[in-house]
Amino acid sequence: MRFFWHIAAFSLVILFGISPEQTTAQEVEIVLDNPSFEDIPRHSREPRYWTDCGWPSESPPDVQPDFTFQVTKQAFSGNTYLGMVTRDNDTWESVGQLLNQPLEEGKCYEFSMKLARSLSYYSVSREKNVPANYVEPIKLRIWAGFGMCDKREMLDESPLVSNTDWQEFKFKFEPSGGYTHFILEAFYKTPSLFPTNGNLLLDDASTIKMIPCDEPVPDGPQDPEPVSEPLANVVPRSPNTPAQPDRPTPTPPRPQTPPEEQTIAGVKRSEMTAGATITLENIQFEADSSRIIPQSLPALEELREFLASNRDVTVEIGGHTNGWADKNYAVTLSTARAKSVADYLVRKGISRNQVRYKGYGKEKQIDTNETAAGRRRNQRVEIKILDM
Repeated sequence: MRFFWHIAAFSLVILFGISPEQTTAQEVEIVLDNPSFEDIPRHSREPRYWTDCGWPSESPPDVQPDFTFQVTKQAFSGNTYLGMVTRDNDTWESVGQLLNQPLEEGKCYEFSMKLARSLSYYSVSREKNVPANYVEPIKLRIWAGFGMCDKREMLDESPLVSNTDWQEFKFKFEPSGGYTHFILEAFYKTPSLFPTNGNLLLDDASTIKMIPCDEPVPDGPQDPEPVSEPLANVVPRSPNTPAQPDRPTPTPPRPQTPPEEQTIAGVKRSEMTAGATITLENIQFEADSSRIIPQSLPALEELREFLASNRDVTVEIGGHTNGWADKNYAVTLSTARAKSVADYLVRKGISRNQVRYKGYGKEKQIDTNETAAGRRRNQRVEIKILDM
């Protein structure tokens, strides 16, 4: 079929004088193998022509419907569809495949597929080891890369999929490289501090079609209703003035202001050097736990936004405890807390290559342990700039 397409495109060039550039711009559609995920219904095995890109310690996605997890929804296209989950142990599922031709850098594409959520997806909680219904709404993220499961660039993501009926979700993306592989990933609601058990059903993937970059593609399952805005600064008409169309008074252009430099805990990039350490005073945890408290979210998001905008910066997340803890316990707890911060950043799209973590226990005290205020200062999270 692919050979026939190339022959047809060449014939158009010969017979009608259509240039190869015109053919590429108007005709190129990348066809996915098994776009409706047809296979034998079964759990823990991805459908044919798709490769499991999830965590090595966890089972692959499922070909649904399958009674094992009590997922009974009828397929939108064909007989089966793909079921993927996120888990409360900070793992999630994804699948990928080699494209029949690479994406083109700087070109724009549209893509769509049917998405839904099942009200029943029963399994076992990885965190609590008890039966759980993986029913939290989650979303789809689309990645591309140069190898199987290489999540080099996130092309687009869906809104939260809470609908239980099949709905079409549309995507538009402009890749920054000539990527050869395409990955579909189930992911948590963001922003969110803690991983949840959720499910996502996928069916009827479209071709990946090249489009003009100025062509809009709506987000989500439905197009929003158009909103009409009232005219502002309209000059009123005197009663003795002949009726004329109202015309808005031109608004003078606003002066351009340079974008504000991003910071970590108030420290600007221009003030940072390799080896510098920054204390994150607003990241805190539950007592004797690595569970981050919700009040820490603004500080975590500030750090995430900085790293997302400064991909050349590599940091180490350092965990520290006060001096009252046992040495071994202090190392264990501080390492777990540093890992919680690093895992949060990776869940939100920061590359593992940008983030390290280490627990220092009570080795590096910065204040006295004889007062509550001093112990709070010692029990901290620090960012060390490893490379810029």
